[in-house]
Amino acid sequence: MVATIFSDLGVPIYYADQQAKRLMLENNKLKAAIISIFGKEVYVKGELDRKYLASIVFNDKSKLNRLNSMVHPAVRADFLTWSKEQKADYNIREAAILFESGSYKDCDVVILVTAPEELRIKRVMKRDGSSKKEVKSRIDKQWLDEKKAKRSQFIINNDGSVPLKDQVLKIHKTLLKKAK
Repeated sequence: MVATIFSDLGVPIYYADQQAKRLMLENNKLKAAIISIFGKEVYVKGELDRKYLASIVFNDKSKLNRLNSMVHPAVRADFLTWSKEQKADYNIREAAILFESGSYKDCDVVILVTAPEELRIKRVMKRDGSSKKEVKSRIDKQWLDEKKAKRSQFIINNDGSVPLKDQVLKIHKTLLKKAK
């Protein structure tokens, strides 16, 4: 929802998760590396079996780290290329694990969107059809919001108590001033 508001303001948004999925399908070097570690069964009829891959990596930290060490550099390179092509005053990189991946280092400003964990779990379950256990397993591998907040320049409260549009517009105006 926050990204939609920024997008409606004309801000280009790079969705890191979507692009990672695309790259794992289209980038032959990345695809070969994934197959070499996780086996051919990770791709079914040319499509990445994300549930199968998730069942492996979210239960084995070393395999998650190996996957991330392949995917994050590919996404970073793709983002940097994409970013150079943008003509807006600023653009946004939307990423669930911006800090954990080190991607925040490519950003001039970080905007943290927060909500209580139970609300986030419910939203992801509804969006992805994931179980509570699957979502919780992913969240447990992420930094706590308190740690992220220390490295963020802006924080958006997404628990429904404060209108999102007001928060986004305030940040947008600040970023436009910085860009000029």
